[in-house]
Amino acid sequence: MGITIYGCGQDEAVLFREMAPRFGVQPTIVAEPVSEANIELIAGNRCVSVGHKTRIENSTLLALSEAGVSYVSTRSIGFNHIDVEYAESVGITVGNVSYSPDSVADFTLMLMLMSLRNAKSIIRRADVHDYRLHDVRGKELRDLTVGVVGTGRIGVAVMDRLRGFGCEVLAFDKVQNTDATYVSLDELLRRSDIVTLHAPLNADTYHLLGRDNIEQMKHGAFIINTGRGALIDTEALISALDSGKLGGAALDVVEGEEGVFYADCSDKNIESKPLLRLQELPNVLISPHTAYYTDHALRDTVENSIVNCLKFESGKQHG
Repeated sequence: MGITIYGCGQDEAVLFREMAPRFGVQPTIVAEPVSEANIELIAGNRCVSVGHKTRIENSTLLALSEAGVSYVSTRSIGFNHIDVEYAESVGITVGNVSYSPDSVADFTLMLMLMSLRNAKSIIRRADVHDYRLHDVRGKELRDLTVGVVGTGRIGVAVMDRLRGFGCEVLAFDKVQNTDATYVSLDELLRRSDIVTLHAPLNADTYHLLGRDNIEQMKHGAFIINTGRGALIDTEALISALDSGKLGGAALDVVEGEEGVFYADCSDKNIESKPLLRLQELPNVLISPHTAYYTDHALRDTVENSIVNCLKFESGKQHG
C-alpha cells in the first residue's frame, strides 16, 4: 500500500521512512504542502497524509478527490486547516491523529511557571548583565486557583500535573468526562488566577475569551493558550494587558500565526501588528506553536497517521 505524505519535514521524513516498512507501506515523501500544483505526486494512492501548518483549500480537496483520494489523515488533533464538511461532500474522509498529551501538558505547566515568575523579564535582564531582583515578586502555584477550559486528553493531563503543586483546580467543558470540580465558564473566569485553554477551535469556541469574558477575570490574572489562537480575541487581550487588568499571558498559538510561525522571519517585515505588540510586552511570552513538538509526540503522530490510513483501507475506520 502506498501513502503520499505532504508537508513532510525532515524530522518527520526520517520517521516515516523508518516506520513505513514495518506496516508494509510505501511512503511518497513530499516536503511541500499539498496543492493543485503537486497533485500528480499522489501516484494512484487513495490515502494521503497532510501537515497542519498550511491551510488546505477546497479547490485542492476537489482536485484530490478527482485524483482518486478517499482519505486524508491530518497529522494534528485539530481540523481548523481543513473544511471537513466540504471534503466529505466530495467523497473524502478526514481523520486526525492522537499523540502524547504529555508534550503539550508539560509545556503548559512550563508557561504557567514562567509567567508567575516573570521569566521573560528576568532572562532579558540577565542577558544584558542586569542581575537585580525583578520589580515584582513571583507567585507560587499552591496559593492560586487554576481554571482549565477544555478537559480532553490534554486538559486532563494538565490537571494531573497541577495536583502535585497543591493549587485549587477548576474545570469547564460541555462534556464532564473526568473527576474534576466543574463550574460554569463565568464562575471559572471570576475565581481563577490562571486560565489555561485546551478547547478545540470551532464555531462555538471562536473568541471564547472576548472582551466581556476577559472583563470578568480577576485583576492581575494570567491567560495561558496552547490550544488555538482564535480561542482569544487578540485585540481584547492586548487592551486588557495594556490597562493592567491582566497580569500577563503566555501564548503558544496566536491569531494570524499562519505564514509567520514555522518560518525564519528575522529578515522579514511581520505584518501582524497584534503579534508584534504582544511580543513588545514584558509580561507576555510567545512561542511558535511548538508545545506539541517532542520526540515522543512526533513518533506518535507519524505512526498514527500510517495506522489511520491502514484502518481506512481495511474498512475499520469511517471518519
